[in-house]
Amino acid sequence: MPWDRNQLAARAAKELQDGMYVNLGIGIPTLVANYIPEGMTVTLQSENGMLGIGPFPIAGEEDADLINAGKQTISELPHSAYFDSAQSFAMIRGGKIAMAILGAMEVSEAGDLANWMIPGKLVKGMGGAMDLVAGVRRVVVVMDHTNKHGESKVLHECTLPLTGKACVHRIITNLGVLDVVPGGLKIVELADDVSEAELRKATEATIVA
Repeated sequence: MPWDRNQLAARAAKELQDGMYVNLGIGIPTLVANYIPEGMTVTLQSENGMLGIGPFPIAGEEDADLINAGKQTISELPHSAYFDSAQSFAMIRGGKIAMAILGAMEVSEAGDLANWMIPGKLVKGMGGAMDLVAGVRRVVVVMDHTNKHGESKVLHECTLPLTGKACVHRIITNLGVLDVVPGGLKIVELADDVSEAELRKATEATIVA
């Protein structure tokens, strides 16, 4: 069976390393905060001005003033710090954030990322995505492998406006894990009970041996 949203987040959490400063994008990536391995210290950064994000709060304990970049209520930790957007983006643009785990609408075999708009549809803005893919040291994308019509989102070339070019290092989808390598994508791992043939069939991009 393909991984569900929580299994995707749990797999993405395996990318974390002790001591990392990490930014989590809107959508499935925010769930990664619930799967940080026990005993590991990872500091989560939110571009709206918070360092040290805790897990999602228990029902009834939400603080409407404490939100992440996706406007979801979150919890704080004893070491949480708050600051303005200018300081937040100085961290991002200055290379202080080790990794960003982001959602995507499309990813190309060259590591190009499209994750902020679909032409003709209402969009709130790019947010911090453009700065993140340019400023962090590693970009991991978490997304469904295909859209609701069954069409691949892992493409030869992105068709939607780009957030960044050649910026993605690893793609984690509900079907498996792929790395961006010279010439295309390399299969790193398959989701439970998903065959290599199934993943290849759902992928438009070039998969190298």
